Amino acid sequence: MFNLTFAKDFLLHRLTSKNRHGLHSPFVYRLADQVIYDKAQKPVYDKIEHERDILLTDDRYITVTDLGAGSHVNNNKQKKVSDITMNALKPPKLAKLLYRLAASTKPASIIELGTCLGITTLYLQTAAPNAKVYTLEGCPQTAGVAKDVFKRAGANDINVITGNFDDTLPGVIAGLDKLDFVYIDGNHQRDATLKYFEWCLPKVHEDTMLIFDDIYWSEGMKEAWTQIKAHPQVTATVDLFWIGLVFFKPGQAKEDFKIRV
Repeated sequence: MFNLTFAKDFLLHRLTSKNRHGLHSPFVYRLADQVIYDKAQKPVYDKIEHERDILLTDDRYITVTDLGAGSHVNNNKQKKVSDITMNALKPPKLAKLLYRLAASTKPASIIELGTCLGITTLYLQTAAPNAKVYTLEGCPQTAGVAKDVFKRAGANDINVITGNFDDTLPGVIAGLDKLDFVYIDGNHQRDATLKYFEWCLPKVHEDTMLIFDDIYWSEGMKEAWTQIKAHPQVTATVDLFWIGLVFFKPGQAKEDFKIRV
């Protein structure tokens, strides 16, 4: 049922979304033209994808502690690192897009919910090397593999915080004056997603970008995305199907966009 519903959602998105030439908002047009559709190869891509290649050959088994909605692929608690790499990591196309989104905002701080094995974290940290990067992971052994990846890649300034997001996220938010870039890719449940969104709101500003992953993951996630779009503080959203972007720009007419990627 999940695969059929997901396929229908994907087809509907393809039919109703636009490319850059159908966008009438100057802000969103620039975002699409200069960031989303930037296909140029960047030197950093090969370096980080090399780390992914190493993980794809990692035959270690780890015990996965799943505090969220689980996986639609494999819910076994003992998992091989190479299988996690294949099934759970963001594919290169999406990871590179996240890199460009982070680079475009020049954030002073980045929060990532859902470290997994750390490949996306590397993309975000490399996109904004001067930013304070906080990546939160619920599973200790998964976080341990990510730390190995960061060490091997020479990314020594990433703050890895392990534990339930309900316990760890409030402290990270409290320690920052404002939120610049937040990527939420964990605990794909309606109530949890809306809770994390509400926790972020007091510290968003006109240049904040919130990114929600897997907005078509389930009926609950689709409901959460609908409620986020409708929130009065939100002035623009961009639905890329795989992720949703949320912006807070005072004075801008409220608009929701679907862009084909």
